[in-house]
Amino acid sequence: MIDKISSWKYTEEFHQEPEVIARARARAEEMGIESITPSVGSALALLVSSMNAKALVEVGTGAGVSGLWLQLASSTSVLASIDTEMQHQDLAKIAFEQAGIPNSRLRMINGKSGEVLVNLADEAYDLVLLDGDVESLLSQVKESYRLLRVGGVLAIPHALWRDRVPDQVLRDDNTEEYRTVLDFINLQGLFTPALSTIGDGLLLAAKK
Repeated sequence: MIDKISSWKYTEEFHQEPEVIARARARAEEMGIESITPSVGSALALLVSSMNAKALVEVGTGAGVSGLWLQLASSTSVLASIDTEMQHQDLAKIAFEQAGIPNSRLRMINGKSGEVLVNLADEAYDLVLLDGDVESLLSQVKESYRLLRVGGVLAIPHALWRDRVPDQVLRDDNTEEYRTVLDFINLQGLFTPALSTIGDGLLLAAKK
């Protein structure tokens, strides 16, 4: 029998982060900011590269770890990054500057996702990453469907939420929100979904 824990650990340690991302991760940890794991970052970078993605949105700037994985996978993509914490975005700006990513490829937007996403253009984005406000995740997913072009990808890290989502006994608010989102994406027929166990769970869904 395959040792699933060892396989998960091996997968997580397989991907080596560029030094600039490792430094951004260290700053995030100092501030108590949770970042996507290297395996999730690598998957997102692969998507950006293979799709030749040009227009990206992320909810949850953090200290810039996810944004760096996205932007370093392309030399032409433009990222709109949304966060309510100005201090977090200041850290991300340091990371992007150290990576040599010009301001012309970045839109740092300070605000609540629900107030920002509604003002973005229809079917104008290749990839939307949702890693911010869990309590409003379903509404973010619905807005993301509007924002994505056909074939564009919605990415949701932490989709298995601390390994709690599969355990139907657990009913805390965040766990229930992720379950609701997974059911919505899986059953509504709007997306072609794929759920992976890397990181804390990664849901990828292509707009039909």
